[in-house]
Amino acid sequence: MLPNPVLRKLGLAENDRVVIIHADDVGMCQATLPAFAELIDFGLISSAAVMVPCPWFLAAAAFCREHPGVDVGVHSTLTSEWETYRWGPVSTRDPRSGLLDAQGCFPRTSEEVQACAQPEAARTELEAQVKRAVEAGVDVTHIDTHMGTVAHPRLTGAYLEVALTWQVPPMLLRLDEARWRAMGLDAETAALAVALAQQLEEQGVPLLDDIRGLPLDRPEDRIGQAKAVFSSLQPGITHMVIHPAVDTPELRAITPDAAARVADFRTFTSPELRDYVRSLGIHVIGYRTLRDLMRAAIGGKEG
Repeated sequence: MLPNPVLRKLGLAENDRVVIIHADDVGMCQATLPAFAELIDFGLISSAAVMVPCPWFLAAAAFCREHPGVDVGVHSTLTSEWETYRWGPVSTRDPRSGLLDAQGCFPRTSEEVQACAQPEAARTELEAQVKRAVEAGVDVTHIDTHMGTVAHPRLTGAYLEVALTWQVPPMLLRLDEARWRAMGLDAETAALAVALAQQLEEQGVPLLDDIRGLPLDRPEDRIGQAKAVFSSLQPGITHMVIHPAVDTPELRAITPDAAARVADFRTFTSPELRDYVRSLGIHVIGYRTLRDLMRAAIGGKEG
């Protein structure tokens, strides 16, 4: 794969390392909100995404209105994975959409959505989530995907249509065929993925070279884990995912991985980690930078 063309547009060299340090799941529950606010003040993370269908989205949107400079996208959500804390579509209550389970919520797994969701219903839902965020005062900088659900031939087209409609970068990889095949794609699908990435880049859509994160089942030595990820970054643009939250009874009742989420919050408000990232010479950017490049390339909306 040729070097990412965005590097040159940013005035960087082909071997420079660029990272978007991204807080997922903002608004999923109350515990994500004070964590996000403190992380923004601390200054190590560079972007985040809100979960529009979730109960605490409105509070997250209020924070965005009060802090219009924050870099926040929409965490495109088609699943509702927890046992007793759940949410559903904002666009429909029709079971024929394939977006509802027996409890009237999104299905719990990506696989169920990928098998059952009607592509047009999924596109309508993803569009409705972005529209609701914009109407609530969120200056949407990008879209990404909760649990990777849209990474499927039946749903990727809908995801990209929404990104192009709103002229915001999608979280999407640009890989060569060998890397796609190493990730499990067959030869034909890998070739199609490469062709799609090339087509999008020709249109001016910025893409990613890698997506990294910290495992939610290993809360111990989180600073060490994070340092290992940052030190191993390769040239290009990497989307680095964390799932920060403060420790509350609500969080512990919702999810068995609460300890890792609290560890993410504490780790990314650590001066030790902030100083380490700076020492590596890595360029930290947000999605607003990529959105502005995209809109300038396709003659779209103002940033």
